[in-house]
Amino acid sequence: MERPLFELPGIPVRDRCAVMGILNVTPDSFSDGGRWRDPGRAVEHGLQLAAMGADVVDVGGESTRPGACRIPAEDELARVLPVVRALARQGVPVSIDTMRARVAQAAVDAGARIVNDVSGGLADRAMARTVARSGVPFVVMHWRGQSRAMDELADYDDVVTEVVGEVRCRMDALVSAGMDPQQIVVDPGLGFAKGRRDDWTLLASLDAWAALGRPLLVGPSRKRFLGELLSDPATGEFRPARERDAATAATAALAAAQGAWAVRVHEVGAVADAVRVEAALRAHRRTSI
Repeated sequence: MERPLFELPGIPVRDRCAVMGILNVTPDSFSDGGRWRDPGRAVEHGLQLAAMGADVVDVGGESTRPGACRIPAEDELARVLPVVRALARQGVPVSIDTMRARVAQAAVDAGARIVNDVSGGLADRAMARTVARSGVPFVVMHWRGQSRAMDELADYDDVVTEVVGEVRCRMDALVSAGMDPQQIVVDPGLGFAKGRRDDWTLLASLDAWAALGRPLLVGPSRKRFLGELLSDPATGEFRPARERDAATAATAALAAAQGAWAVRVHEVGAVADAVRVEAALRAHRRTSI
């Protein structure tokens, strides 16, 4: 399919799917908790992600894995700000992954160019006004509740229609609160209040998001639906999270082929290659017609 080109404030326009590298500065994220908790190591890893092909490095200081509990804002700020500031100073485009307006504003002041809120502004009512004033792009993910209980909220009659409709409602609310529609990026929220069948159905129907007219970010990295797909045939045990990167790269290429603006992943190198292959194939198709 032809890729729509979106102009987001402060973000280069690319004729390929962008790659957002995940940098969790947390002790308890589901696949890499604790690995980058030290600020120095986190900055080093962020620079490595950029060198491997990440167009944006997404820094998060609060785990949103299933069952996770909230942490104090002061802890989140202490984790993310030194990393955001150091990466931004070295020219790395940074996104801040947070549900708090206070953290979002501090990170933007420190150099972050995108606010990525898994709650789409629902967890903190001040988020819409804060991001509207900042003018940076804002990722509106589909979300039905906090991580500690989100699996109980995965109840759909038509998951594609309902998820797209709920995100449309969030967009309308954000615009009513003063946000420019041109700031908005949408995300179906794979794994968040979704069963694994729901995740596959959403992935198979990414074209439905074109109706919202906004860039689409897809986050398949190391998710449970891939772990289940790759289960050990003898024991039925899910493939461990850090052994799902090849499947993540394949999923990212498929999302790119369906017009995703960006994919959010832990292991950047293979995905950066995969989206370039998809872009080259699409360009060849155009010139061959």
